[in-house]
Amino acid sequence: QVQLVESGGGLVQPGGSLRLSCAASGSIFRIRTMAWYRQTPGKERELVARFTSDGSTNYADSVKGRFTISRDSAKTTVYLQMNSLNPEDTAIYYCHVLTTWGPFWGQGTQVSVSS
Repeated sequence: QVQLVESGGGLVQPGGSLRLSCAASGSIFRIRTMAWYRQTPGKERELVARFTSDGSTNYADSVKGRFTISRDSAKTTVYLQMNSLNPEDTAIYYCHVLTTWGPFWGQGTQVSVSS
């Protein structure tokens, strides 16, 4: 099993920044990819940013140039730096890892962008 604990969500004004963290524990040696997704009511969960198995990064078009995914050297914590936030970024953000056992999700952290 892999456990994921997210933190860093909250309320921010438009144009502001937040940094999300996701700490993985358990069988971390089985992790192959790490990613952030987000979901708003009535919509499907969408990929925001991810590290692929070869270490490269992918971003949703809507966040390119504003969000940055990073991780620690041990590859046990993944971060999402979110800058220039706008109300359309309001969502529950989920950490996701793909392991040799399959996918695991965090519990989600709410990000709200409002004045």
